[in-house]
Amino acid sequence: MRLKLRHETAYTYAEPARGAIQILRLTPRNHATQFVRQWRVEIDADGRLVRDEDAYGNICHTFSIDGPLTGLRILVEGEIDVSDDSGIVRGTLERFPASYWQSDTPLTEATPELAEFAADIAGQEGGHALSFLHQMNATIHRDFAFVPGETHAATRAGEAFQARTGVCQDFAHVFVAAARSRGLPARYVSGYFFRSDTDQQEAGHAWAEVSVPGIGWIGFDPANGACADQRYIRVAIGRDYLEAAPIRGARLGGSGEAMKVAISLSEGRSLVDH
Repeated sequence: MRLKLRHETAYTYAEPARGAIQILRLTPRNHATQFVRQWRVEIDADGRLVRDEDAYGNICHTFSIDGPLTGLRILVEGEIDVSDDSGIVRGTLERFPASYWQSDTPLTEATPELAEFAADIAGQEGGHALSFLHQMNATIHRDFAFVPGETHAATRAGEAFQARTGVCQDFAHVFVAAARSRGLPARYVSGYFFRSDTDQQEAGHAWAEVSVPGIGWIGFDPANGACADQRYIRVAIGRDYLEAAPIRGARLGGSGEAMKVAISLSEGRSLVDH
């Protein structure tokens, strides 16, 4: 499947900011089931985007601009070929051994209640890792309510688990925390999800990847109750949201910041059916 993306993030400031610095993780890498045909990232301010990589190999763009700033626009446009391998992720750049991804962060630390939840499901599945992960994916999808605005960027996995509500970021954190509590390496993934009902979206997407013995990394999306397939554009990885955030930064001065996100993700024309 060929997907075409246009992602625009626009900031406005009621009181002009004196400057801003940002790091953007908005550019995907190639791997076995993902081939980037064309991709560009640009800003509408007088500044230079510097391309680099972070510790995980995520492609980053950084910029620092001086004000006064009354607004800022970040635009991403691209075209990418994606295919399905039953959720298995192959051919990715791996800077750390799988065991590294067992380390917790404040956002993904399992509370006793969350660990018990994972243990119960693992027990039901006879301790079989893959069956446990599929069942946990289905359970979170079934029992948790997708409600935007109930959580925020600093909501912890335990808090989202207790509330049984949140958005894809929260569900991914819960899944990662639960998997790690069972001794499985797990990580957070940020990117995009192609929806068949609409081309227009107001946010990107997030899911989890878990390293399964004898298989390798597999993508699980509890927000949709699915494994990552040809509908997913994989952009960045991290131990949690903060390490894989699409846009992260700070402004100097100013007030009354407002942000508007508009994402268009549609199916493009491919001469070859992947």
